Amino acid sequence: MRVAAVQHDVVWEDRESNHAHLTELIAGAAADGADLVVLTEMFPVGFSLAADRIAEPPDGPSVGFLLEQASEHGLWAAGSVPVRDDAGSMPVNRFVLAGPDGTLHHYDKMYPFTYAGERDHYRPGEHPVTVTIEGGRISLFVCYDLRFSEAFWGLAPTTDLYLVPANWPSSRREHWMTLLRARAIENQAYVVGVNRVGDDPRFSYSGDSLIVDPLGEVLADAEPGVEAVLIADVEPERVAVVRAEFPFLQDRRGR
Repeated sequence: MRVAAVQHDVVWEDRESNHAHLTELIAGAAADGADLVVLTEMFPVGFSLAADRIAEPPDGPSVGFLLEQASEHGLWAAGSVPVRDDAGSMPVNRFVLAGPDGTLHHYDKMYPFTYAGERDHYRPGEHPVTVTIEGGRISLFVCYDLRFSEAFWGLAPTTDLYLVPANWPSSRREHWMTLLRARAIENQAYVVGVNRVGDDPRFSYSGDSLIVDPLGEVLADAEPGVEAVLIADVEPERVAVVRAEFPFLQDRRGR
């Protein structure tokens, strides 16, 4: 499975402009043979806490955008969207995975970023999500989730690839890059971390997107601060080989 991580800027709370810009980047990834294209956290609007104003219905324009791109290019398209559903009083930060045949999977961010106030505007998701596409078992997470290793550990036996879209500020960029590699190493799985670049009213972002293999080796990275499309091939068979050669997952306690 060929994965494309789209490190992109975001126009603040301007859904239409972001959709238009991302259309070009997704087309480029498709031309490079991507089977799965991953956009950033809150790709339509940026990391805005104006949830009442920007949240979309579950079948809103940004989920529609992902479905359109998936259908047009014959691939899977993913990214997180602020969504207001019927399950609670607050919206969720929803990571949506759209397939070329119209299939939809989603995961609601379990760990809102309390330090920045996200928890006051978006309710946490209730459970992790793993799906199988293109022969790979993929577990979905979002940004701040990356700091909670136990969430990743719990899914390791049934995961080949972790996806982590983010709006991770440049002031903690070393944490981001270190944790992405750590999650790959300790779970013997691929990790794709996709972070935005540019500025919003509160933070600056340097990107530092990575695609990491099950041994923690970086397969693709991006120059800080600039838009880029990272491409790498993810092979579930490689995960099986690594785990067979160094089978330490079975020694974890408290699983």
